Amino acid sequence: MTTPDTPGTPAIEVAGLTSSYGDQPVLRGLDLTVPAGTVYALLGPNGAGKTTMVRILSTLLGADGGTARVAGHDVRAEADAVRRSIGVTGQFSAIDELLTGRENLRLMADLAHLPRTEAAARATELLSRFGLEDAADRRAATYSGGMKRRLDLAMTLVARPRLIFLDEPTTGLDPRSRRDLWQVVRELLADGVTVFLTTQYLEEADQLADTVGLLDGGRLVAEGTPAELKALAGGETLDDVFLALTGMEQNR
Repeated sequence: MTTPDTPGTPAIEVAGLTSSYGDQPVLRGLDLTVPAGTVYALLGPNGAGKTTMVRILSTLLGADGGTARVAGHDVRAEADAVRRSIGVTGQFSAIDELLTGRENLRLMADLAHLPRTEAAARATELLSRFGLEDAADRRAATYSGGMKRRLDLAMTLVARPRLIFLDEPTTGLDPRSRRDLWQVVRELLADGVTVFLTTQYLEEADQLADTVGLLDGGRLVAEGTPAELKALAGGETLDDVFLALTGMEQNR
């Protein structure tokens, strides 16, 4: 495998990854590669192993077997280097609702050891970028669901990570807030940031992803561009792909 200094190092390299909860296998020998500067969408039903995959790649959970490298670093042997390279937005908001939006961002800047002046400027920049200027000094408890999600993602970006994990980031959002978040992802991609996205929303993957992986029963049953997967399944939408390919896997 490549090292962090190798030109063209993939953002993520996974080989033979396995994980179980007790006697229940969750991931069954996953292999995947995510090129830097792309959006990879991991699709799958509840319980397919999507969140487990994110937890392993972000060093929050150890794998049972296989190898994984993130930003060129081994997730097991170089966990600190991995954490310095990534940002993670999980299914549930990490904001402190007792703090204002600005205070939440300043807290993340402190944790990233940014100098005071840089921290203040970064907070102001992100509040503007995510359309939160008018609510910057209100307690986050007063924010709508969409505003909280935008703040959560802004907090992930404080330290300017080059790789972002978004674990079902639009779950529970209304259609407008979901599309607002899609636009943020497109802007991140334009900035050269790599995005690893898990989602149950097929339209979301179709709109955003360069590559889609379909996870079912702990196995990657298909992978390709949205167009390639539609052609493979003989369908017009990723809904058709999902139904066809998960059915194929269940019938094996």
